[in-house]
Amino acid sequence: MIKLKIAFLAIVMLCFLQIHAQTVPINGKITDESGAALPGISVKIKGTSLGSSTDSQGNFSIKGANPSVLVFSGIGFQTRALAYTGQNNLVIVLKDDQQSLNEIVVTALGVKREKRNLTYSSQEVKGEQLTQTKEPNLVNALAGKVSGVQITSSSGTPGSSSRIVIRGANSLYGNNEALMVIDGIPVNNDETGNLNSGPGTNRIADLDPNIIESINVLKGGAATALYGSDGAKGVIIITTKAGSQNKKPSLSFSSSLSLEKPLLPEIQDKYSLGSNGVYFDGLTQKTSTSWGAKMDTLKINGQPAQVYNQSDLFFKTGKTYTNTIGLNGGGAYNSYFLSYTNLSQEGTVPTTSFDRNTVFGKFSTQVLKDLNITFSLNYANTKNTRLPEGYALESPVWTIFTAPVSYNLEPAVNPDGTQRLFRFSRNNPYWVLDNISNTSVVNRFLPTFNADYKVLSWLTITERFGADVYVEQGKYRESLLSVSNPNGRIVNRNSNFRQYNNDLIIGANKSFGDFTFDALLGNNILSTYSETANANGLGITVPGFDNIGSTSTVQFTETSYLSRKIGFYLQSNIDYKKFLILSLTGRYDGTSVLAKNNSFYPYGSAATSFIFSNFFSRELSDIMSFGKLRLSYSTVGNASIGPYNLLTPYESQTVRNIAFPYQGQSGFLISQTLSDPNLKNERINEFEVGLETGFFKNRLSLEVTYFDKKTKNGIIPNVALAPSTGFNATSVNTASMRNRGIELLLNAKPIKTEDFSWDLTLNYSRIRNKVLSIYKDLKQVGNGFTFIFVDQPYGVIYGTRYARNSEGKLLIGNDGLPFAADEQGIIGDINPDWMAGIVNNLRYKQFTMSFSFDMKKGGDIQNNVDGYGYFYGTPKVTEDRGPRVVEGVNATTGLPNTVSVSGQAYYQRANGVLESVIQDGTYVKLRNVSIGYNLKPTWLQKTPFKTIGFQVTGRNLWIYAPHFTGGDPEVSSFGSSNGSQGIYSFSTPTSRSVDFSLKLTL
Repeated sequence: MIKLKIAFLAIVMLCFLQIHAQTVPINGKITDESGAALPGISVKIKGTSLGSSTDSQGNFSIKGANPSVLVFSGIGFQTRALAYTGQNNLVIVLKDDQQSLNEIVVTALGVKREKRNLTYSSQEVKGEQLTQTKEPNLVNALAGKVSGVQITSSSGTPGSSSRIVIRGANSLYGNNEALMVIDGIPVNNDETGNLNSGPGTNRIADLDPNIIESINVLKGGAATALYGSDGAKGVIIITTKAGSQNKKPSLSFSSSLSLEKPLLPEIQDKYSLGSNGVYFDGLTQKTSTSWGAKMDTLKINGQPAQVYNQSDLFFKTGKTYTNTIGLNGGGAYNSYFLSYTNLSQEGTVPTTSFDRNTVFGKFSTQVLKDLNITFSLNYANTKNTRLPEGYALESPVWTIFTAPVSYNLEPAVNPDGTQRLFRFSRNNPYWVLDNISNTSVVNRFLPTFNADYKVLSWLTITERFGADVYVEQGKYRESLLSVSNPNGRIVNRNSNFRQYNNDLIIGANKSFGDFTFDALLGNNILSTYSETANANGLGITVPGFDNIGSTSTVQFTETSYLSRKIGFYLQSNIDYKKFLILSLTGRYDGTSVLAKNNSFYPYGSAATSFIFSNFFSRELSDIMSFGKLRLSYSTVGNASIGPYNLLTPYESQTVRNIAFPYQGQSGFLISQTLSDPNLKNERINEFEVGLETGFFKNRLSLEVTYFDKKTKNGIIPNVALAPSTGFNATSVNTASMRNRGIELLLNAKPIKTEDFSWDLTLNYSRIRNKVLSIYKDLKQVGNGFTFIFVDQPYGVIYGTRYARNSEGKLLIGNDGLPFAADEQGIIGDINPDWMAGIVNNLRYKQFTMSFSFDMKKGGDIQNNVDGYGYFYGTPKVTEDRGPRVVEGVNATTGLPNTVSVSGQAYYQRANGVLESVIQDGTYVKLRNVSIGYNLKPTWLQKTPFKTIGFQVTGRNLWIYAPHFTGGDPEVSSFGSSNGSQGIYSFSTPTSRSVDFSLKLTL
C-alpha cells in the first residue's frame, strides 16, 4: 500500500512538472546587426499556435515549454530558429534579407560579380525555373521570363528550332540571334537538319536543361563588349552545375512523362468536298475544294454522310519520356558532378520523333595551394525524324488542314499500289507517313578546361580552353510514285563543325584607401571550321532500296570554310567607397574574313553607376533600402560577314537545260553578284540608362532601363547594278537602323513566413525599331517573307491589298466582289507593340506551386492556313456561305455596292489578296503551371532516401488570342531566320501538355 502511494505521488509530481514546463515565461530582445531594436518581429513556438511579437523597444515575452524551438521572422530579415533550453534574457540578432543585393552573378568571360556593382542591365534565371517548365529546348524555357527578349517557336515537330532575339533586330541581313556561351566558351547555335521545307533544329537543343545551374542574359553592348563582334546581338551566359566539396556522394534520379495534344487551327466541318454546293465523291469527281453540299443533309449511297474530322484522325497524343541520373560529391580539395539524361519524344504527327542522350561530367580540384583546375565534358547524341512542312507538296499537314470532312483518307493506296487521292496535286498524308522521311543524327562534344593560378593575393591568371565539335548525318527519302517526285528522291548530307576557343586572362583586384580596382587583361583566339557534303539523287531504280547509289542521277556538292579571329581585351572597374563605380572596356579584334586593311577594328564601352541609397537616413532606408543609377555607352562591331564573302566566285552553270558538269566537262562562269573586297563589319552604338531600386529590405525591387542603339554600316548583299557593268548586283556597307526601348523588371516577396512564401516577378518591354536608310535613294529591299522599308520598322509585310477610295472604303467591281489594288503596299508589321511576363512561385510547407503568364500586344501574322483555306473552303469562318453584299462602293459609279455574291465567290476572291490574311498576333498565354510536393524529411529517416518529390506541370494550358484563328500565334513556320518571321503556314502545330515527374535523392 505504501509503495502504491509513493508511485501515485511520483506520477502526480511528473504531471505537475510537465504542466509547469508548458508555462515557462520566455523573455528577450531582438535587434538587427547594428544593435538597433526591431519592433513588430514575429515570435512563434514551432509546432504550436503560440505566438507573440516585439514591442517598440524590440522586447518580447511568451510562455512556452522547456525545451522548445523559437522561430523569429520579420519583413526584410532572414528567419531564424533557436533551440530554447531555459536561457534567460535572450538577445536575438536578425540579419538583413538582402540576397538580391549581394547576389553573385556570372558575367562576360565567366567572371563572377556582385549584382549591386554591375554598371549595365542583366537578368538571371535559375536552373530550377528552367527545368520546371519541362521544355525539351531550353530556349523555349526562357519565354516570358526576361525583359527585352523575344522568343519564337517555329513548329511543334519534335526538335524544331526556336529563335531568341535581345532588344530587337541589330542587322538587316546578318544573324540577329543572341550568342550562346557555356561555362565561358561560345558555342554554335545554327539551325540545321532539315533537307526539305520547314524548320530545322537550333543546335542549342543538344544541351540538357537538367545540367544548368543558371542563365544570365547580358543585353546591351556595355555588358557584352568583352565577347567581341560575336556578342553584339546580346549574350546568353549558361553556367552548368558543379559538385560540392566535403560532401559524401549523393545520387539523384528523376523521371517524367509528358502527354501532348496539338493546338489546332479553326477548321469547318459542315460542308463536303465539291463546288457551288454540289457534292464530289473524290473518286469519279476530283477537286481540291470543300465548297460542296451541307453534311447534315448529304446522303451517300442512301446513308447519312459520315463526318471525318481529319485532324483528330491524323494527329495523335505526343509523348515525351525523360530520365535523369546524377552524382554529386567531393572531398576537401576536389568536387565532381556527373549526369546522364535520356529524352525520348514522340511527336503528335506519327513517325516524327526527337531522341537525345546526354552525358555530362565536371571535375574540379585544387592541385596546389593557389592552383585550381576544372575540367568538364558534355556529350550529346541526338536523332531527329521529321516530315516536310509548309507549302511543300510533300507536307502532310497541308493536306490534313485542307482535306474535306466527307472523304476518308484511308486507305492511302489503291489495290494497284498507286496513291489514293481525292485530288491530283498532293500526296495522301497517310502515304507520306510510310514513304517520306527526313532524319538527322548528331554527335556533339563540348569539352572545357579552366585553370586559375593565384600568383599573388590580388593577382590571378586564368587559362581557359574549350571546343565545340559535332558531326551531323542527314538523310531525306521520298519513295517512288510521290506526286512531287514520281521517280523518287534521296538526299544525303554530312556536316562537320569544329570550333576552338582559348582565353588567357590576367585578373587583378586591389584596394587603395577608399578605392577598389578590379581589372582584367586578356587574349582570345577563336578558330571555326565547317564542311558540308551534299548528294542529291533522283530516280530510285530499286523500289524499297533506299541507297543513293541506286538512283539514276546523283548531283554532289561540297562546301567548306575556315575562319580565325584573334582579340585583345581590357576591362577595369574602379569602385569608390562602394557607391560610385566606373567601368571601362576595350577590345581590339582581327578576323580573317575581312580584307587586310579592314581586318582589325577597335571598340569598347564606358559605364558608371551611382548607389545613392548609401546616403539615406536610417528612417528612409527602412522604406527604400537600395537605389542605383546606371549610365553606359558602347560601340561594338557586329560580325555580319561570312567567310569568303569578299570574293566574287565562279559558279557551276546551266545553259539551255544542260547542267554542268556535262559529259565529263565542267562549266563555270563568274558569279553575277559582284562582291566588295572592302566590306567591313557593321557597327552598333548604344546608349543605356537604368534605375534599380529596392524597398522594405528588398522585399520589393524595381529595375527600369532605357536603351537607344543604332546600327551603322549595315550590309545590303544584293543592291542592283547596271547590266553594263557585267554584273547584276553587289554588296554595300550603307544601311542604318535604330532600336529604342524601355525594359521593366519587378521582383516582390508579398508573403514570407516559415510555412508560406510567395515570390512574384513581372517583366515588361517596349521596343521601337526604325530603318533609317538602305542605299542612296533605295527605299525598299526584300527579306524572305518580310520586307525592309526606309522609315518603317524592320520586317514589315508587303503584298497585295484591297483597292480603296480616298475615304478608305473598299472598291467593288461590277461582279459585287472587292479586288486587289494596282500597286502593292505595306499591309502588316511583325513587331509587337510590347511584351510582358508574370512568374509566380509559391511554397506552403512541403507543397510548391508556380505559374507564369506570357503576353504580347500586337505583331501581325500572315495566316496562310486561312489564306489558302479560303480557296479550299476549309477555315471555320467559311461556314457562313450564304449570299452577302460586300460593304463598299462600286468602282464605276461610286455608289454603295448592292450586288449580292455567294460565300464561295467572296472567299475565293479573298484568297488572292494577301491583306485578307494579315491577323493581329496579340496573345495572353498561361505558359506554365507546376504543382509539387516533397515528402517531409522526418518521414524518410528510416529509408535510404534523402528527398522524394512529385510534380505535375502543364504547358500552354490556356491561350487567349482574340484576333488570330490559327492554333498558336507564337510560331514562325519556316524556322529562325530573319526572313521567316511572322508567318503561320501549315507547320506541325505546337502542343498543350501535361507532365508528371518524380525525383529521388539518395
